[in-house]
Amino acid sequence: MALFVITVLALLVAVMAQLQQGGAEAVSLQIQSQRALFAAESGAQVGVREALEGSGCSAVSSPKTFTVPGLSGCRVVMDCESVSAELTGKSPAEEIFTLTSTGQCGTGIDRAERVVEVKVR
Repeated sequence: MALFVITVLALLVAVMAQLQQGGAEAVSLQIQSQRALFAAESGAQVGVREALEGSGCSAVSSPKTFTVPGLSGCRVVMDCESVSAELTGKSPAEEIFTLTSTGQCGTGIDRAERVVEVKVR
């Protein structure tokens, strides 16, 4: 009887340990996912400023890395496309920039990536 109780308790401990590990990995990945989203949004904001203040898409630099504590270890890869379009009968045509910011945080199994796309004129 004692051997049966010990076996059942050992199985319960093993199952609980696996559940604990799975929960910890999920929380860690959720944190990396949030960091990647914030990195992508920050990269998009910087890219918009560079495109509007510079000479268009050629002024957008990529990749970008962060040194602030919340985003350290994250990077952003930027992509920019521009199109000239005549909007609502206005002349001359306006430049419309489409910026795609891909934020990446973490490595290996703990890696998250999020993409933010912004259009600005």
